[in-house]
Amino acid sequence: MHQVKIFKSVDSEIADMEYQINRWMRKSGARVISITGNLASSSSSSGSPLSSFAASDIMVIVLYEVDPPQKG
Repeated sequence: MHQVKIFKSVDSEIADMEYQINRWMRKSGARVISITGNLASSSSSSGSPLSSFAASDIMVIVLYEVDPPQKG
């Protein structure tokens, strides 16, 4: 049975996110099928030069497989 796990963070915390994902994979024993990610740049309505340093959102989607629940 396929399942989805979603992780969300910001680009300034990539190392922490990697640690969290790897830890989850080890502890869960998930059989990972695919990992997909997206980086969404932050938008600032001010248009100031400092807005280019704002953190961007990162989302990682892990598709994994688990055994179906046993009936009985």
